[in-house]
Amino acid sequence: MRVARLCINNFRGIKHATLLLPKHGLLIGDNNTGKTTVLEALDLALGPDRLNRIPPINEHDFFNGHYFDRPPALDSIPNSNKDRALSQADSAFDKLAKPPRIQIEVVIVDLSLEQKAHFGDYVEFWDSTANNLYDIPHAPGVDAASITEALRVTFCGCYNEDEDDFEGKTYFSRSLTDTTGPEQFSRKDKQRCGFLYLRTIRTGTRALSLERGSLLDIILRLKEVRPQMWENTLGALSGTVVAGDPALGISSVLETINTALKKYVPKEWGVEPHLKVSDLTREHLRKIVTAFIATGDGQHVAPFYRQGTGTINMLVLAMLSQIAESRQNVIFAMEEPETSIPPYAQKRIVHEVRKLASQTLFTSHSPYVLEEFATDDTLVLARDAQGVLIQRSIEFPDNVKQKRYRKEFRTVFCEGLLARRVLIAEGPTEASAFPAACRRLSELDPDTYTSLEALGVCTVDASGEKNVSGMAKLYRGLGKQTFAICDKQDHDSTAKIKAEVTLLLMHEEKGFEDLVIKGTSRLALERFAKQIDWPPHILKSLPDPTKNLVDAFGEYFAWSKGTGGIADFLAQCDETEIPEWIKKAACSLKDACNAPTPRAENPALVLDYALGG
Repeated sequence: MRVARLCINNFRGIKHATLLLPKHGLLIGDNNTGKTTVLEALDLALGPDRLNRIPPINEHDFFNGHYFDRPPALDSIPNSNKDRALSQADSAFDKLAKPPRIQIEVVIVDLSLEQKAHFGDYVEFWDSTANNLYDIPHAPGVDAASITEALRVTFCGCYNEDEDDFEGKTYFSRSLTDTTGPEQFSRKDKQRCGFLYLRTIRTGTRALSLERGSLLDIILRLKEVRPQMWENTLGALSGTVVAGDPALGISSVLETINTALKKYVPKEWGVEPHLKVSDLTREHLRKIVTAFIATGDGQHVAPFYRQGTGTINMLVLAMLSQIAESRQNVIFAMEEPETSIPPYAQKRIVHEVRKLASQTLFTSHSPYVLEEFATDDTLVLARDAQGVLIQRSIEFPDNVKQKRYRKEFRTVFCEGLLARRVLIAEGPTEASAFPAACRRLSELDPDTYTSLEALGVCTVDASGEKNVSGMAKLYRGLGKQTFAICDKQDHDSTAKIKAEVTLLLMHEEKGFEDLVIKGTSRLALERFAKQIDWPPHILKSLPDPTKNLVDAFGEYFAWSKGTGGIADFLAQCDETEIPEWIKKAACSLKDACNAPTPRAENPALVLDYALGG
């Protein structure tokens, strides 16, 4: 069993999304893209415990917080015409307006024999080749290898103005168009689908409690264990009097209060105040009863949620294995498995959970998690200003081979996949020096300059001028806003790069080293010359580098290309000592990042900036 397609409308930050999900997939993208919203949508439609919340949705679950429609404001209409205008507006509004609704449709395929039998009246067919429902009126067509049984369910949520409250339920999608009326996809139906949503923080803090929906509660229900403990526990606690010892002084105070009360009320009223544990109920007990675990080699024990975060996460993994053993046909959705976990354990979690479940969906910002997924199973998500969420697959240009992608994944490609904006640098010098310069400028004049980190820009080393256009094409195809920085290029190379980027930062010098040496001051070079340890091979040819700073630093910057020599130099410069071209480039990049986002109907629109040399 797995979710093949997910359609989301009007839910949180997503106005619309249609996603095709693999058997084991990884959702990646910049923060606030909508990864968690995707998993929350699945939980809303399939999670058996989500609808226990009353109401299951609220104002903030609607796109832009818009959950009901009203007639347009009439403040600008003269008072003499307001009644007539209001009547006309109400009439037109009643005919045309529809209250906003949250709709989440899920298509489930690879059904078990038990599921096919149970959901028989609502089983449809899914074409895995066309990635769509098979609804052609040709019965023998369902025998094709690409056609399989499917179950389609839809969550519908809205604001009920009459009740002044929110409501939401999941239905069999086919029943929504039947004349007999909608048929609810009940809690027991959801349990047959076995969807589990594992939030990084919430799941761990509730794992070994008896709260409804906790991992321990799920395991007990799957094993059909019903602990008959509530009456005995409540009875024992109700007989426990707190602070009854007169030596404590509390009971004597309560007696004086009781004596004072008897002056005003008859003896039949009882009174006699005394302290007990609390006004416990079953629900109270579910929230406070929790497991204790030893904190080390000693005898001291503490609540499980007070253990280290890494220990809690591994505890969650152990409990997941228990759930999977009880239910082999289960879907796991898991947020950020890397939290407080070392790299080797991150990889183990991914592999173990994939073995336990029929489908797994992860979100992550860890390169160690990302590299465990093939490119076909990695969904790069991007959301535009209108709330349309789009999934993109990773497609390599001609000059980026699969072998290089795997080899340099952690050091080159990973950060760009997780970022919203990517600056493609021609080589290691530009990749280290330009971000350092922007960071230094932002410290010196924060009103004019902004660091690349604050702009949400990551820098990727293209490892050569010939690779710049190809790398930019890779990230642009994933919906990233791309920029490039490089030395002077010929006409054809310049045209190729400009076709793939929003902004090209290209200077007129043969190398970035020449740009810095010519653009800075002698004072800055002399100061830096005293701070560094000159390598022996330079001192051999130039015993006193300060006598020929241009040649000395030309050799030094070339020698330290891979260790960030120019970045270290720029990090100690004043604003007047940083080359003018770098300052203009920093401002142009800032303007490009802060420019309005192109509208969805014209996604190819890019901004063109002229940058002086």
